[in-house]
Amino acid sequence: MAGLIRQEDIDKVRNAADLYDIVSASVSLKPAGVGSFSGLCPFHDEKTASFYVRPSMGLWHCFGCGRSGDVFGYVQERENLDFPDAVELLADKYHIDLHREQGRGPDNARKGSKRTRLLEMNEEAQRFFVEQLTTQEALPARQLLGGRDFSREDCVRFGCGYAPQGWDNLVRHLAGKGYTQQEMLDAGLARQGQRGVYDYFRGRATWPIRDSTGRTLGFGARKLYDDDQIGAKYINTPDTQLYHKNQVLYGIDLAKDAIVKKRQVVIVEGYTDVMAMHLAGVDTAVATCGTAFGEEHAKIVRRLIHDDSLGAVQLVGPLKVEGQALSSRIVFTFDGDAAGQKAALHAFGLDTAFLSQTFVAVAEDNLDPCDLRIRHGDDALRALVENAKPLYDFVLGAAVNRFDTSYTTGRMGAVKATAPLIAQIRDRSLWNEYASKEARAIGVDLDVMRREVIAARKALHVRDEDAYAPRRSRYPRSGEGERQSAPTAVQARLIEQANAERQTFYRVPDPVFICEQHFMATLIQIPRAVNAELFRGLSVHCFQTPVFQTLYQAVDVAGGLPPDSATQQQWFEHLLEAGGPMLGQVINELAVLPLPLPFDEGVVQREQDTHGGAGVVTQPLREATQAERQYANQLLASLLDAGYMRTIAQTKRRIAHTQDSKQQIELLGVLQHLETARKELKASIFGG
Repeated sequence: MAGLIRQEDIDKVRNAADLYDIVSASVSLKPAGVGSFSGLCPFHDEKTASFYVRPSMGLWHCFGCGRSGDVFGYVQERENLDFPDAVELLADKYHIDLHREQGRGPDNARKGSKRTRLLEMNEEAQRFFVEQLTTQEALPARQLLGGRDFSREDCVRFGCGYAPQGWDNLVRHLAGKGYTQQEMLDAGLARQGQRGVYDYFRGRATWPIRDSTGRTLGFGARKLYDDDQIGAKYINTPDTQLYHKNQVLYGIDLAKDAIVKKRQVVIVEGYTDVMAMHLAGVDTAVATCGTAFGEEHAKIVRRLIHDDSLGAVQLVGPLKVEGQALSSRIVFTFDGDAAGQKAALHAFGLDTAFLSQTFVAVAEDNLDPCDLRIRHGDDALRALVENAKPLYDFVLGAAVNRFDTSYTTGRMGAVKATAPLIAQIRDRSLWNEYASKEARAIGVDLDVMRREVIAARKALHVRDEDAYAPRRSRYPRSGEGERQSAPTAVQARLIEQANAERQTFYRVPDPVFICEQHFMATLIQIPRAVNAELFRGLSVHCFQTPVFQTLYQAVDVAGGLPPDSATQQQWFEHLLEAGGPMLGQVINELAVLPLPLPFDEGVVQREQDTHGGAGVVTQPLREATQAERQYANQLLASLLDAGYMRTIAQTKRRIAHTQDSKQQIELLGVLQHLETARKELKASIFGG
């Protein structure tokens, strides 16, 4: 087997990797305090953000599903890789050469993990297809693209290519580059036949299907010749280690930044439709690849657009976006025919918050976006998106329009057709509104429509939801670029209460626990904020929560506070080593816990505007701000005060239970000393 990757190379990759950039490639992150960001967890489905990233610590944690780790752990979870493959993937991304220890077999000479090899092979296949597009044989492909009003530059921009008609052109090309036939089969680029391995894509125009970071995962291909043995007009790479059709969106690599900025996604049906939209200025367009838009696709979109809140209330529906004419929205460009209406009905299965922002755009004469651009120009595509109708209105309107409501039987037919559709709207604040709206449109009493809808909801076992209900717990979040002097007392209590409720290691959200939790979080995140002299006064008796007693003992045995020259990485690794495997999860949670601290311009500039950045974890521990030191001192004082109070109470019990007058006098002296020390502590910290 191949030798182990050298530790110094692993450290180089860790230092180069920018955790913020890697996570934000698939998750829309928003500020959640100085140096902290939050978003919807990519590892489980959720509507309220519980996923937190602290780039300066190089750590992430989800308070919903409990997953956490560093940059390597994120890539392992996200890409389903083991540790060496995750290191190799990041090394490739940041152009770092990896060296291995002396191996124990012939495989040591072989470069890269299986996943890396498949990605590299897909890129080589893409270069091959692009080169083939300029050959004489590829004339039908060029005519197809030219007939769709795409220039040569447009084809280069979107990576259009051509797979030649021969039996094994690509197979022989890849073999010449050192790839095995098994690797070609694993990547979905080849198939096994009776006469050997042959090209999967033959005689077709091709498009690369990439992830949000631009890596080629697979291909889509269009039929060009009547004698093509595969009858389907379009084919895609079969499911592989890299490519899963229900988890990819064509064009996401081109549209991601615009989607995040505009909070808008336009979903079309084909590769040329994506091209037409982008060329017309609709740069948020993507397409599914050979499958209907489903829940996995919705998760991708939801993480990029993100949910919002106002106070404790979830905001549902199209929201105004600063600097954009259109509100936030997901626009489907369905056809207006029966197939398009069926696709729109399929979307009803998605969640309420997603549907409330979902619109449908139907072009004149049911033209797809590519044909619409050819006939009416770029303005027509922009107008198509601007004039989109809400999904509910589109589906219900299509159902009503099938009936002649000038007759009683037609009106009841429309009621019977629309009631089951309205019944599927899970949000109770919306279905009643649509029942009223459609009753007026059809011309029947509201009571008639409501009876039918209620009966349909019972028959369909529809789960009743209130999408606008206050959240059980949440962290106050600042807006993009917002600066605030300090959290209000109410906001600070909300943060503290939410932290106590979300942690997984001890379910007692009382004031004592909150104080101990936030001190440990401050100690881990900003150790230079902790006063060394006061810290030396701590003992295990200052903590009541068992997990924090154990954590304090581990830190104390390990030598206490770190030297100022220590790096973030050294400090965190030191804590993990001191805490051992039993405390690893606790330390991870505390490392990303939002603290109720004011924004500081200098810290924000360093940690927020640069997102923590590559190499931050290997920089020396930063100097704490005055507000951070004051906060740490207050927590320390509370812990020391609690320690004094417990010792005083214990001393009083000893006095009460001893009959020895000499010992009583000695204990009274100890008691007086403790009470004096407690008063001096409070005076030094709180001024009295």
